[in-house]
Amino acid sequence: MPTENELFGAVDALLEQVPADELPSPVERRRLREAAGLSQAQVAHALGTRREAVGSWEAGQREPRPPQRAAYARLLEGLAQRFPAPAPGDRPVPAAAPATPAGPPVTPQTSETPKPQEPPAPAPVASASAVGGVSEPVAAPAPAPAPAPASLPPGPGDARFAHGPLGVLDGDGSLYCTGGLVLECPAATVPELVAWTLADARLGAGRLHRSGKDFDPLIVLTAAAAERLGLPDHLADRRAMRLPEDHKVVRQIARAKWQLTRRGFGPWARVYRPALGQQRQCVQLAVLPWGALDTRAWGSAGDLPPAELARVLSVYAARVLTPRGSTAVAGLELMTALRPPTRAVEDGSTGTWVSGPVPGSLTAAVDPAPPEAPDEHPVVSALFARHHERTPDEVLDEEAFDWVRDTGLLTDAECARQHVVGVDVNTAFLAAANRLVVGLSGPEHVRAPRFDKQVPGSWLVDLSGIEIDPRLPSPFTPHGRRPEGPAWYATPTVAYAAELISQFGLPVEVRPVEAYLRREAGPYLDPWYKRLAEAYKATMADLGVTSDLSPQQFLDAMAGHKAGDPGLVAVLSAIKSTVKGGIGKLRERPQGARYRPGERWPALERATWRPDIRAAVISAARVNMHRKLVRTALATQSGPAPSGSVVFGEDALLPVAVLSDCVVYPSSGPSPLDVLPYDAAGKPAAGTFRLGVSPGMVKHEGTQPLFWAVELMEDQHNPARHIKDGDV
Repeated sequence: MPTENELFGAVDALLEQVPADELPSPVERRRLREAAGLSQAQVAHALGTRREAVGSWEAGQREPRPPQRAAYARLLEGLAQRFPAPAPGDRPVPAAAPATPAGPPVTPQTSETPKPQEPPAPAPVASASAVGGVSEPVAAPAPAPAPAPASLPPGPGDARFAHGPLGVLDGDGSLYCTGGLVLECPAATVPELVAWTLADARLGAGRLHRSGKDFDPLIVLTAAAAERLGLPDHLADRRAMRLPEDHKVVRQIARAKWQLTRRGFGPWARVYRPALGQQRQCVQLAVLPWGALDTRAWGSAGDLPPAELARVLSVYAARVLTPRGSTAVAGLELMTALRPPTRAVEDGSTGTWVSGPVPGSLTAAVDPAPPEAPDEHPVVSALFARHHERTPDEVLDEEAFDWVRDTGLLTDAECARQHVVGVDVNTAFLAAANRLVVGLSGPEHVRAPRFDKQVPGSWLVDLSGIEIDPRLPSPFTPHGRRPEGPAWYATPTVAYAAELISQFGLPVEVRPVEAYLRREAGPYLDPWYKRLAEAYKATMADLGVTSDLSPQQFLDAMAGHKAGDPGLVAVLSAIKSTVKGGIGKLRERPQGARYRPGERWPALERATWRPDIRAAVISAARVNMHRKLVRTALATQSGPAPSGSVVFGEDALLPVAVLSDCVVYPSSGPSPLDVLPYDAAGKPAAGTFRLGVSPGMVKHEGTQPLFWAVELMEDQHNPARHIKDGDV
């Protein structure tokens, strides 16, 4: 016979399958939760469900099902007893301070460069109507005088963004959101879609910086959704990549009093109206059949089913930011999101809030120094004839390595080895940005300055007197050949020259002829580095590559990580592309067939158009690579380092090719463990290449036969470019 407890348990289980009494209206559910100071994440954790599910219950999109329904009804009943609905005319009960969410926090996102903010006004509190549960705004208490100009970013329980940062719309009107949530979208035109998104979808993301702005919702359109909204399956104008002004969709947008940005309606279209106070009215659209997700950055993510694509983009949005264009655009926008240019400050004389600069940010567009500017820039066209080819003493040429050793310099010991092994630095440009001090102001021209490695800028200095072992590339030129005279260099390159002079006792002195210096400086890219580094490591961990692996375990995990979750592989590719593209955008060149050299182009008006910062990052990445090459050679040669020149013994481990962040070494075995130096304790030699997942550490790029590499070198091809798959 069953016991009494077993009978009660069976009855309770049966009761859970019976729908509870009618639940309060969705508006009342939200009011009760907010009155208690609870987040959606806390409620979801208590009920054993997802935060998105609680959001859909409060939005009226779905109803809870057993067994959560009975528990949810009990929670609402208890809250209703503590926080009864205010009678008509009564002031609303102030909400309690939100408690710490029970689940892991979701970092809020932001969008674009903020405008000056006024102190936030208290939002109206919604109460349930006596008939039908319709939300009616109730006046909030008068604000206290002189509130703080900005508050901390909204937490994960922010009801405005209850359904996540984005949705993928399919042809049947299903909008796939974060966490598997599916909303029914009734819109049949683009203006209807934009209006519905802003009114009912509850999509978007919070700011990353307290002085930034919340991120606009993103709607991704599949091919079927684009057809449903009247969009063509491809863009006829392949140059402008936008719909013509007389297209019916563009006319619909104009008739509905919505606007498009200057880029028009292309793969990434922004449809907006002027903001109402602090409330933005803007929706970002991404059209998949028009190539919104570039395969070079996202792989085959654009071909994923809508629900899976929503998951992939949501992971990227949570770890980086909500996409609003190419990954290059995302990389640049992330810089501004983490360090917005302005903030609200109180004017002591008037007591009003005005716009002020954010310390450590780029606050205004500045023209570059002449050697820093690309050939098309007006600064250059004013100094040189149109077809003049600038020499090293006229232009700053800080680019990544592309160097191949002369085959005549291969030693007998190297020729006896059977393999070449390539190792690749993880996100080399990102690692170079870590703690890098860059200029925040415009350039100041100085004659015969004294070099100071703490001052960012561009220096005209002769480094041709520094002798480098010919089996190594010169760290002062992208092609790796020794400079022939004075040339322009960024601060990290000149600082490394001074380091080599001190380390090897070189009979050379760093004496700049002139310089363009930036006296206001700081580690502008530090928050950018930290966010992208965490995003990269978190995604690698999801693919099974973690920081606690031994070298051999790391190599084994890397060998199969791309065979894992294809969605996460796409996220990883997008993160790496965000790094490179963001640095490249700092010196965006003019675009369009109508442009003429010497004219200004739109990118020049951005505070983040800074070719000097791009040069500093690439310079730091190149000298970081060279420093490890030198320390690897020192750790592997038998004798002491000579004095007076950077030359190594014949037994030193030296590369045969370097390309950007990849270096190729001759090796007796096929594994990086056969070539990289380790000490007696099994640890990498100090300062050399180290296998691992963090930015700046290295992974195995590929292995090929030595004769394969020699043939390429003789034909002036770089083996580092092809060592991964062997195809040339």
